[in-house]
Amino acid sequence: MAELAPLAVYPGSPLLYILIPLLPFLGFLINGLLNRRISGTTAGMIGSATVLGSFAISLTLFLRFLGNPVPYTVHLFDWISVGSMEIPFAYQIDQLSLIMLLLVTGVGFLIHVYSTGYMHHDENVGKFFSFLNLFVFSMLVLVLGSNYVILFIGWEGVGLCSYLLIGFWNKNHNYNNAAKKAFIINRIGDLGFLLGIFLIYFTFDSVQYGEVFQKASQLQIGAGVVTAITLLLFVGAMGKSAQLPLYTWLPDAMAGPTPVSALIHAATMVTAGIYMVLRSNVLYTLSPDTLDVVAWVGALTALFAATIGLAQNDIKKVLAYSTVSQLGYMFLALGVMGYSSSLFHVLTHAFFKALMFLGAGSVIHAMSNEQDIRNMGGLRKALPITFLTFLIGCIAISGIPPFSGFFSKDEILAHAYEHNKVLWGIGLLTAFLTAFYMFRLLFLTFFGEFRGTEEQKHHLHESPASMTIPLVILAALSAIGGFMNAPLVLGRGYLADFLAPLFTYSRQLNPTAFNHQIDHSTEYMLIGLSVAAGVLGIALAYVLYVAKRTRPVAEEAERGAFEKLVYHKYYVDELYNALFVKPSMFLSRGLHDIVEKRVVDGAVNGVGRGVMGGSQLLRYLQTGKVETYLLLIVLGVVVVLALNFIRL
Repeated sequence: MAELAPLAVYPGSPLLYILIPLLPFLGFLINGLLNRRISGTTAGMIGSATVLGSFAISLTLFLRFLGNPVPYTVHLFDWISVGSMEIPFAYQIDQLSLIMLLLVTGVGFLIHVYSTGYMHHDENVGKFFSFLNLFVFSMLVLVLGSNYVILFIGWEGVGLCSYLLIGFWNKNHNYNNAAKKAFIINRIGDLGFLLGIFLIYFTFDSVQYGEVFQKASQLQIGAGVVTAITLLLFVGAMGKSAQLPLYTWLPDAMAGPTPVSALIHAATMVTAGIYMVLRSNVLYTLSPDTLDVVAWVGALTALFAATIGLAQNDIKKVLAYSTVSQLGYMFLALGVMGYSSSLFHVLTHAFFKALMFLGAGSVIHAMSNEQDIRNMGGLRKALPITFLTFLIGCIAISGIPPFSGFFSKDEILAHAYEHNKVLWGIGLLTAFLTAFYMFRLLFLTFFGEFRGTEEQKHHLHESPASMTIPLVILAALSAIGGFMNAPLVLGRGYLADFLAPLFTYSRQLNPTAFNHQIDHSTEYMLIGLSVAAGVLGIALAYVLYVAKRTRPVAEEAERGAFEKLVYHKYYVDELYNALFVKPSMFLSRGLHDIVEKRVVDGAVNGVGRGVMGGSQLLRYLQTGKVETYLLLIVLGVVVVLALNFIRL
């Protein structure tokens, strides 16, 4: 039976920790094995109940932890033992893992419930819930692991599940290509992550978080080996969390069912990179050069993706580029050592982004699978609950007080302002663009006259309760969730206080970064500018798309130079296709046509032809005629005699 590490506070049965990931895994097995034998409703109930069970256990552990907030390890069994390398299979329970457990299971449960209504007509609904459960299981293993190897197992698990779910409707060739694209690009990042883990072991002779971070805290800031480790780990984070230049898989991941998009973008896969950097904060604090790289990559990704979102017309693609941009914000916070602010934005973003993806799914459901906002309009009357909840999500992501996005975005901009004014300026510009393109999406979808077909208009209806109840819950969280870490001028940052023990080593290494606080007048100024940027973006979107009734041009219409550039996403996919895909295909075809067919196949076929030719000759020795055998006997005797005479 599992046992707790020495000196740990015993908060309950070790079986509870085993059940957290085990319950979704059981749901995966049951729904997977009984896919064709149970109804969609039963599959949805099994999938949702297992995740709800994990959430209930996680909440119980969290409440007990609040009473005695001392991190501890749950040792399950000795796993890898090779020479001096000892890697146990163990879980680490602390502030970060508990918050992530609540996020993954809580939002994951709402997405499962929503899926029972969204996917009930699908013929493979059991398989769908099986994959969803496996996705949640993999993410739970990732956040629970007490070392980098277990983290990597969960890391690869969510990558596999993303492939399965993005290509869930595998009869569509484009969806299969999107799944393969996500899988391949993530392998690029995962190679860097794996090399980083190897270097961690060679440097610290361990992959256990506690041992690695304790030994690392004895090093000097700027150590070259730590810079190499953190850069390699960040390559993995760039792939999993869709940062420049490895972001292109995430918009294409919209090929999967909408609940999959919500799960990937809000609660699981894309937050894995943020979690890994947060968990490794000691190493990153030791490497200011890597932090600068993280900050600039995050800021540029945020701005780059926001500009692309300005001209997209697919409702899910707009949200996808919004996710890429918001992830850039989170990495910007990490790069300027706003560690708790980054996690704060992970939480608020999970609320409003899950809300908006599920709201988009409700719109698509009502519009008979139409996703082009040019063919929508006027939906707020037919879909009042979807409209109101989607509006709350748009206000939250735009950073308007007192909604959740305001608090987390304001914290990130404040940290960026202290660190580098240019980074702050990029963040502020991105906030303006975010408010503009999100309300562009809202106004084109829900305001004005309906622009779809008569058949679609006749079909318009609000989604069932299984879909709207999760929307209402997520809308409430998006509205009030920011108060968990309000700015200092408004009160106390409870989340920051709760997370403080995670950054003990980092605070010892660089106390200035943690103790310095901006004065209230500067904070008021930053809040005012941040809110003004959001309000200005909303006002501009209102003028263009409500007052002036501007509509996006048709697919084949002429566009201005900048609009054309962002509409085609800066031609990055075309660039990658020219630089990597086409040369790889050319090389593979050459190897196939020359090496495989002519050299390898030629050699194999040559051997075969030689054997066939030799066997044809040998056939003449086995004719079945007595006179032929007598002749051969005589010839053999003559040869033997001739050889004897030659020897004489």
